[in-house]
Amino acid sequence: MSDKPEDTAPKKKGGKMKIIVMALGLLVLVGGGVGAGVYAASSGLVGGGHGAAAEDHGPKLVPKSEQKRPAAGGEGEGGHGGGGESSGSGGKHPPSGGDGDRYASNYYTMDPQFTSNLQESVHVIQVGIAISTPYDDTVIENLKTNDIAVRSAVLLTLGDTPEEQVFTSAGKEQMQKRLAKAINAVLEQKEGFGGVSNVYFTNFVVQ
Repeated sequence: MSDKPEDTAPKKKGGKMKIIVMALGLLVLVGGGVGAGVYAASSGLVGGGHGAAAEDHGPKLVPKSEQKRPAAGGEGEGGHGGGGESSGSGGKHPPSGGDGDRYASNYYTMDPQFTSNLQESVHVIQVGIAISTPYDDTVIENLKTNDIAVRSAVLLTLGDTPEEQVFTSAGKEQMQKRLAKAINAVLEQKEGFGGVSNVYFTNFVVQ
């Protein structure tokens, strides 16, 4: 009878130690699983992280097969689009050269028209402007959102135009490139992306 208490005491201590070790091991496993889950979510590996969301909302090149067509009349094909001209389309560039025709031309007319004095001249210029982009409507929505800033940049560019430039075809082409560069600079500053490939004159009057 006197031996039983001495045998049971060590067994109880050993049982408690096993329970403590198992509890600690379970906490380590749970903590590691939670940490791994948080890391995976924050890095975009699961659940559509921030990196995937940013790509989904960015401008996308539109294939030629998805070219927008006017309902009736107008220029259907718009063969000038996405030619990769050096007009400063911010950050992402469509393929240049012959590959340009692989992408659609998305057009947008800026209304109302622009009226400005010319540089060191008594003449006044009045122009209608349309832009084209090989990207989706994101670029056009950015233009609409920043209309005031874009129009200001266009007027400043027109005001810096020398008189002799408006009377020749070569001079007008230079104006188109300068306007595209000015518009893209505003969009890049405001939205982080330009995307305008060309500027076209829909009306051109010098008085």
